[in-house]
Amino acid sequence: MEQYKGSDVDKYRCFMSGEGEKNTTWKHGSPPNFDAANKLFEEGRTKIWPEGSLEEQVQTLVKTWEMEMFHKVNPQDIKAVDVTKLTVSVNGRKPLTPQEVAKMGGGYNMFLQTSYPEQLRLYNPSEETADTALEIFTTTFPRGFVLEVLEVYSGPPVIAYKFRHWGYMDGPFKGYQPTNEIVEMFGVSVLKLDEQYKIVKIEFFYDKGELLAGLIKGGRVTTTGDSTIDLGSSRCPLA
Repeated sequence: MEQYKGSDVDKYRCFMSGEGEKNTTWKHGSPPNFDAANKLFEEGRTKIWPEGSLEEQVQTLVKTWEMEMFHKVNPQDIKAVDVTKLTVSVNGRKPLTPQEVAKMGGGYNMFLQTSYPEQLRLYNPSEETADTALEIFTTTFPRGFVLEVLEVYSGPPVIAYKFRHWGYMDGPFKGYQPTNEIVEMFGVSVLKLDEQYKIVKIEFFYDKGELLAGLIKGGRVTTTGDSTIDLGSSRCPLA
């Protein structure tokens, strides 16, 4: 786990600079900039882990995995994960390979899988692509939707930890008004690592309704002719 110490361009994420990344192909042509997200993280976190602690290393590993999976184009450039073995499951659903996650439209669609009938879905993964999903959530959370590790229950090779994800809803979400308030969710994840401390299996457990409830709090606005009608949050199909 010693390799998970951050990098010279981002103290919370590894494998973003240096000799090992000189041939990396980045999705947007260069390494991403997390300055705004890191500011939000530092202002809102509830834990500051000691340098070199297991908790800090796990937090860096998780942030690095998220960064690599979203921003590195070629699987061979990803260093925190063995993409040839990786499977990811959400709330006990079928484990998915990276290829299956890509086929369903990327990480957001994977995390918001649902068995609700389509007419009752506040967010419908079957209608979104990786690009449209990214646009939706970067619009809703322009300052970022950041993560902290709250507790680590076990160390490698099987790491179980509790996490908190949060951001400020400064933009609209699929027709629902921004509240400019914090939206947060909590969950537990289990990582299985190989001998090189690369992730080969991830399991997530959380209530996505915790996130979606915060996103509809401001109520929905629709336009009929020349008038605007505030439908209110009671129109949530999950209510």
